[in-house]
Amino acid sequence: MSTICANSTASGGAIGLIRVSGSEALGIADKVFRNPHGHTLSSAKGYTARYGTIEGDIDDVVALVYRAPHSYTGEDVVEIMCHGSAYIQQAIIELLIQNGCRFAQPGEFTRRAFLNGKMDLSQAEAVADLISSSNKATHRMAVSQMRGDFSTKLRGLREQLLQMTTLLELEIDFSEEDVEFADRQKLLELAKGVDSTISVLVDSFRAGNAIRNGIPVAIVGEPNVGKSTLLNRLLHDDRAIVSEVRGTTRDTIEDTITIADTLFRFIDTAGIHETDDLVESMGIERTMQKVREAQIIIMMKEPGVNYPDITTTADQHVIHIENKTEGFQALSGIGIETLEQQLTDIAHTIQQTDSDIIVTNLRHVEALRQALQAIRKVENQLTDTYTTGDIIALDLHQCIDYLAEITGDVTSDDTLHSIFRNFCIGK
Repeated sequence: MSTICANSTASGGAIGLIRVSGSEALGIADKVFRNPHGHTLSSAKGYTARYGTIEGDIDDVVALVYRAPHSYTGEDVVEIMCHGSAYIQQAIIELLIQNGCRFAQPGEFTRRAFLNGKMDLSQAEAVADLISSSNKATHRMAVSQMRGDFSTKLRGLREQLLQMTTLLELEIDFSEEDVEFADRQKLLELAKGVDSTISVLVDSFRAGNAIRNGIPVAIVGEPNVGKSTLLNRLLHDDRAIVSEVRGTTRDTIEDTITIADTLFRFIDTAGIHETDDLVESMGIERTMQKVREAQIIIMMKEPGVNYPDITTTADQHVIHIENKTEGFQALSGIGIETLEQQLTDIAHTIQQTDSDIIVTNLRHVEALRQALQAIRKVENQLTDTYTTGDIIALDLHQCIDYLAEITGDVTSDDTLHSIFRNFCIGK
């Protein structure tokens, strides 16, 4: 496998970090690194640092040495700390490439960590989540997953399923002796236990998706009641055009902001009213679609105007606001703090889950749903005396494979490419 390099920090800061990983990392780094005492990086022990300069007096640097397998990637790694100048970092990378390195692809360092057994696939995905975390909740979930909490839960499920499969396959091997290794009632109880655990994980995705992408909040009302003004006030920015002309907002406008460590995705919608205008009608239809997707709906009206007549579901939370009154004025900010408190109180309810692990990744929840279907098929088969053990074992293996897709024990190159192409270059 080729030796790769990339800058792992953005240019322009005080310090830059260039990472080199691969079997030739130490040798290639030695070709560009000069220590004042003649010490080479190849002779350095792991977890040690050496001071020196880069060929051509490009910069004074500190080089950190990590020996395989005790590194992030599981390979020999050199990390060169230099000044953060874009020119300096680029010059060092060009020298490394001239001496045998290849510039890393997006996520290639983490991909190698996965391939070398330093982490499973769900942990590798958590690295990207950690980098993109924007508040305390998303950071906490990413750290939990990166440390292997989710992986440990999945391994426990797989052990139970493998135990069931082993018992059924033993029965098949000794079928002529009429020996029963698998008590179907006990197997059914085990299957129901697995079903229950997977169900809780699947259900946690609603909370996890809201935490990761922002709780969707639709602001709805008739035209000119102050929806766009409220959006701007909540975002602390003039995100939406505000005008006294009715129907100024003809499409949905979305933006996110963190309030009290919770990410909200606010959606300003077109005013709901009867109209023959084709463009306004399209905007109102989009409004209704966003209302159906929202977890929180802010219903706005002003004195003398009715609240919009829309249908909500039992799991949607509705906040009623009468704007342009003594208690609430979006334009001046009166009542905004109270509204923000209501939003965070509701968010706490939305984010509650029975699971100690919160699933945030769409790929993971889809695999869990497939595993849930497979284990429920097994449950039905275990109550059917005509279904043979080999058929049940096949569906158990399918359930195991779906869980293995999450951790990467069973995966394809296409899946890996899809995951790691979204990483930044230096990770």
